[in-house]
Amino acid sequence: MKQPIQEAGLGQTIAKHGKLRALGAMSGTSMDGVDAAVVETDGHLIYGFGQSGYRAYSDAERDVLRAALGQWHGPQVDAAAEMVTIAHAEALSEFEDVDLIGFHGQTLAHEPRGRGTLQVGDGLGLAQALGRPVVWDFRSDDVVMGGEGAPLAPFFHFACAKWFGADRPLCFLNLGGVGNLTYVDPAFEGPEAPGALLAFDTGPANAPVDDLMQARLGLPMDRDGALARDGTVEMGALELFLAEPYFSRMPPKSMDRNDFSEMIGLVKELDDADAVATLTGMCAAAVVQGMEHCPKPPSCVLVTGGGRRNPVLMEMLRVSLDCPVEPVEAVGLDGDMLEAQAFAYLAVRVARGLPTSCPGTTGVKALVGGGVVSTVSMDPVG
Repeated sequence: MKQPIQEAGLGQTIAKHGKLRALGAMSGTSMDGVDAAVVETDGHLIYGFGQSGYRAYSDAERDVLRAALGQWHGPQVDAAAEMVTIAHAEALSEFEDVDLIGFHGQTLAHEPRGRGTLQVGDGLGLAQALGRPVVWDFRSDDVVMGGEGAPLAPFFHFACAKWFGADRPLCFLNLGGVGNLTYVDPAFEGPEAPGALLAFDTGPANAPVDDLMQARLGLPMDRDGALARDGTVEMGALELFLAEPYFSRMPPKSMDRNDFSEMIGLVKELDDADAVATLTGMCAAAVVQGMEHCPKPPSCVLVTGGGRRNPVLMEMLRVSLDCPVEPVEAVGLDGDMLEAQAFAYLAVRVARGLPTSCPGTTGVKALVGGGVVSTVSMDPVG
């Protein structure tokens, strides 16, 4: 596990108060922009949620990211890294009175059983620009230790369940570009305990729909599921999709945004409405298959990410699952900011030398506290 941050000012704040105001930033696989949010936490409990904000990517900036997807190095990756750093500096400069920053960066490639994982963006440059310690590169150590490097939000999900007083097992379902599921049993004292958490990527979520909408209609998404509502799911394509080997693997497991790029080919002969309806149905079916891995039947599924705003997708989940399916707002959380808040929370855990992943969340061999810490006055440590 990495050593906790040694910067004097931050160390004194931890020693005096036991909790920090952390600012987290997330740029997800949907590539729509930068989410930023403040969490007050000691790395165990959540004491409160603060200011949040959003900085959208322009069409040109999204083009820069798309050009670099799936690449590990080269001028396009360099261009994406520079753009991501600048965009985050602009988004995070709007926040004051924070002790440290959790910076996820932008995932361009994710191959945990191969070349590793790549999130671009300069954490040291952000620390110097913003005058605050920055925790970044959260995933690499987990992969080096044999883990999937994803998903990383489950420790935060556990803290959220404690925050709103859950007393029965439940699931958090993030439907961004890729879907991921966290099973939480709040009966356990902490997230590290065996059985407290199980997490994995369910499969593609919004990314294939967004890509098809962009390619065919020049639109960034199927807003409110309007096109899917007019279509019919092609069951033959759905069955071929579910035959993919990924779905037979036991969790924990994770995937890259482009691992299922052939999904577009399965619907290429369909009209726009049927194609979007089928891709939406594939997302829901992947979640339903994933739910079979839950150790106990969950009391509910709380949905975060952009997918919760798609009434067609939400209805598919509700009719297919044996428990209530609700947006996380039903328990007082913010589904637009949950991942940014997660990296604020994880940054504090790294600063305090606490683990951020475990065998049940990423399949890592032992508890890992990933993350590089960069401060204004020193080079990256840990």
